[in-house]
Amino acid sequence: MRVTSKAHYALRALLDLANHEPNRCAVSLAAIAERQDISLSYLEQLFAGLRRKGLVVGIRGPRGGYRLGGRPEDISVAQVTAAVSENMDTTRCRGEGNCQHGAICLTHHLWEALNEHIRNYLQGITLADVMARETESGSSGSRCPSASGKDERIEAVEQLQGSASAFKEQTESN
Repeated sequence: MRVTSKAHYALRALLDLANHEPNRCAVSLAAIAERQDISLSYLEQLFAGLRRKGLVVGIRGPRGGYRLGGRPEDISVAQVTAAVSENMDTTRCRGEGNCQHGAICLTHHLWEALNEHIRNYLQGITLADVMARETESGSSGSRCPSASGKDERIEAVEQLQGSASAFKEQTESN
């Protein structure tokens, strides 16, 4: 079994949207594409499936874009992978039971049980859970522009410059 780029990119894009939820910002696909380093045309294809399943809502107008179709606490990773047609299947027969010359192979039930564990695991993890884990690990997602009007990229550059200065001071003192 392999998780393809569809699932990875769809999850990253929805996490990007979830990072904007506290400010209720609509986010353009172009902004997500730039921040997440994902092709805009690929994102458009993914968002068609996400929109059909109600995981995102399109907002029209000059400040339009996309928002989550629900709360991050209510959207599971399994829903995201299903919305982009990802089949998380470890069996060779895709669950058909015809793995070995039309019959069930000796390991079919083992792989089916693993599929069930994977489904349950992904169903039990929400966007909010993933965001909390990333926050705990020190990773920070992008947010809407701050109240001071600074662009998030400027803030990120300032943080990097501060980190670089601190690193330089530390290496020079050693």
